[in-house]
Amino acid sequence: MNYRHAFHAGNFADVVKHLALISALGLLARKDTPLAVIDSHAGRGLYDLAGPETKKTGEGEAGIGRLRAGVGHLRGAAGSPLLEKYLALAAESGADAYPGSPLLMARCLRPQDRLVAIEKHPEEAALLRVALRPWRKAKVEEADGYERLIALLPPVERRGLVLIDPPFEATDEFARLGALLRAALARFATGVYMIWFPVKSASEANRFCAEVLSAGVKKALRIDIAIDAPAGKLGQAGLLIVNPPFGLEQDMEAALAVAAPLMDAKATFDWLAKD
Repeated sequence: MNYRHAFHAGNFADVVKHLALISALGLLARKDTPLAVIDSHAGRGLYDLAGPETKKTGEGEAGIGRLRAGVGHLRGAAGSPLLEKYLALAAESGADAYPGSPLLMARCLRPQDRLVAIEKHPEEAALLRVALRPWRKAKVEEADGYERLIALLPPVERRGLVLIDPPFEATDEFARLGALLRAALARFATGVYMIWFPVKSASEANRFCAEVLSAGVKKALRIDIAIDAPAGKLGQAGLLIVNPPFGLEQDMEAALAVAAPLMDAKATFDWLAKD
């Protein structure tokens, strides 16, 4: 599966991933000590919801579009401050745009925190630099995330979050992901890791999660989101969160209790490891 993000920006899978990112960063920020935030496959940072790619699939309209239309009358009564914060952060880009992960993370940074966003493709990296220009402590590195990430670990702050969200262009992507995460954990075992993956084959996704656990992970939460999709289209995605901050599961349950029905989606939570 080739997951070109411009075609899928703001879809149901993005909603879950970005809710989890915002929750984790908010919970980690309860301590004053600095955070390092790393995005290994960052993309361009900002996407045009009115552009030809997103219009072609309609996924953004069925994701963030439905939330914007459906949550307005629930504001203040939805029972999810996380969902309200997500919609507010996304709205900073305007009605016809959607912020990618690095831009959302930058908007969550405190003065003492820093962001490293890695993007392999020169054109995407150039656009990302423009998107992140307002944040002095947000750095863009033009590199292969698989090769560059390990050199950034452990961060000098010794606290941090790592998002690993590859495009799934290669047939051996799960194998590469597993090897990368094992190496990352060996260098920075206490970090919070979020790994996004499409679920094209349930057995393949399950094998990947089992491999991660075999690295000695003590705490791991898997969140899946699924919709009815035509054959050949993305219908399910998973988010594996290693060392999730306390409170993230509750944040996500409350947010998705509102968001999932609006997107005609179903969310499931599974603690794969819990010490």
